[in-house]
Amino acid sequence: MADIKYEITEKIAVLSESGDWTKELNKVSWNGRPAKYDLRDWNHEEGKMRKGITLTDDEFDELVEAIGK
Repeated sequence: MADIKYEITEKIAVLSESGDWTKELNKVSWNGRPAKYDLRDWNHEEGKMRKGITLTDDEFDELVEAIGK
């Protein structure tokens, strides 16, 4: 499997913590691509992450609007 490169370009919020894991909303650039909103669990001490979701700016705006209704 190819290495996945990422860079957290903006830390937005830590939504919850459980032991060494935190559920975070960040802006993340994956493999050098433009950063997207990213929601997932992270264990920064061990450099691990769990499955999550990424959203473009437009998708994130739609989600915020839908939650606000």
